[in-house]
Parts: sequence; C-alpha cells; structure tokens
Amino acid sequence: MKIGIGSDHNAFQLKEIIKEFLADTEHEVVDFGCHSTSAVDYPDVAFELSQSISRGEVERGILLCGTGIGVCIAANKYPGIRAALAHDVYSAERAQLSNNAQIITLGSQIIGPEAAKKVVNAYLSVSWAEGSKRKVDKIIEKEQEFLNDNYKEAVSSGSCGAN
Repeated sequence: MKIGIGSDHNAFQLKEIIKEFLADTEHEVVDFGCHSTSAVDYPDVAFELSQSISRGEVERGILLCGTGIGVCIAANKYPGIRAALAHDVYSAERAQLSNNAQIITLGSQIIGPEAAKKVVNAYLSVSWAEGSKRKVDKIIEKEQEFLNDNYKEAVSSGSCGAN
C-alpha cells in the first residue's frame, strides 16, 4: 500500500520514527514534510496529503502534530476526506473498519514512539468491509449537499466567476 505521511515541526521526530518503522514493511511511504524542526504550519501539510489521497496518488495517510487535533481538523476540511484521531489500537482499527478513514492523526505530545507504531500498524492492518456503509454514505451525502449548495450560492452571487 502507498502511504502518505506528514507532520508539522512539533511532530517531526515522531514522523521520522514512524517512517523508519514503515520502511521495514511492504508499504511504500511518501513524505509530505516537514523535513526539519523548522516551523511549518500544519494545515499546509494536511491539505497537501489530503489532496494526494483525493487524486489517488496515495491510498492512506498518517498526519502528526503536537496533539493530532489540528491536522485532523485541517484534513477533514478537504472534500471527500475522512480523518480520525487515533491514540490507541482500538480507535485506529475502528477508524478504518467503521468509518473508512483515509487518514489517521497522532499527537507527538500525547503518544510515545512504541505506542504510535502499534497504532499505525493496527490502522494499516485492516480494510474497510463496508460495515457501517449506511452511516458513511450519510456523511458523504451531506458533504456533497453542502458543496453543491455552496457552489449554487456562489454562482448566483457571482463570486465564483461563473456568470
């Protein structure tokens, strides 16, 4: 599986540890940054990884920041993306099994390296079997409804340039 990984500067060290851990697996890893401890805004990394998933360039993603909350919120703003905060094995498994989450997020100030490896392994070891398909479909439908309504509103107001 092709996995995208990204972090802000607060989680750079943990991202590198997880990358090294994944190098010993059958997964191909694409690093979306950051590439040092120099300050980086986490939304930029989250949006880039989310876009890559949306385009089919990577299959799943792992995003990290200090708490995992910021990158989770940012990734979930990208249309079609379902990101889930996971700091334990059960949550990581359920993110995929129940919600078909394309991304899990972790907080480097919340979880240690060994536990993070177990969480990542749990997430990547399971596949969505459409167990909660009805619920996931409702989320997708609401997102599409919202996107379509906003597009119609933008067109009618002339703010999207489509007159």
